[in-house]
Amino acid sequence: MPSVEEVQVRLADVRDRLAELGSPAVTVIAVTKGFGVDAIVAAHAAGLGDIGENYAQELLAKTETLEQFADVRPRVHFIGHVQSNKVRQLVTHVDAWHTVDRVSLVDALARREATGEVMIQVNTTGEDTKSGCSPAELPALVDHARRAGLALTGLMTMGPTDGDRPRAATAFRSLRTLADGAGLASCSMGMSADYGIAVAEGATHVRLGTVLFGERHRRG
Repeated sequence: MPSVEEVQVRLADVRDRLAELGSPAVTVIAVTKGFGVDAIVAAHAAGLGDIGENYAQELLAKTETLEQFADVRPRVHFIGHVQSNKVRQLVTHVDAWHTVDRVSLVDALARREATGEVMIQVNTTGEDTKSGCSPAELPALVDHARRAGLALTGLMTMGPTDGDRPRAATAFRSLRTLADGAGLASCSMGMSADYGIAVAEGATHVRLGTVLFGERHRRG
């Protein structure tokens, strides 16, 4: 885990890259999954107001640290697969849900009166290993989320597993087109290895872990 100063330097490099791409206002989500609470503290000290977590139990274990920030608590983005039965535990801790991909999850969020932003995850690469609804399923899911009263603000996707840059650009461009067609402003796409491609294709949120904090330990 790098020092706060190192995280600040790495974040400055990211900000410079975003400025070069003409998108300095892109929201940088510091992906703190797999790191201890020190990553949250470092991100906060570096001036990052948004963090991303993938696992319910890991996020819940970090809530005490998050509460220490009081009025300046970082916004928590849940960016991992969400089991519908975990919504009850998470709903008061999550400010933005990036991986809503099915009717049952929409309904679970609505039942718990979730007030956080909602983004629908779309599988724009067509890979079987990727979560997300298909582009063909998207219109019905958007309609259902809106009728359920959720704060639907955008879409989310992941680039191809093999890191192929042209395929990544195509996947990200597809999401931007789908979002525009649905009247949604936000596109959460791009991680440490491909965020530059995503921003060039219209990302509004990028999810960065390794580029800020280094390699994480594998979950046991």
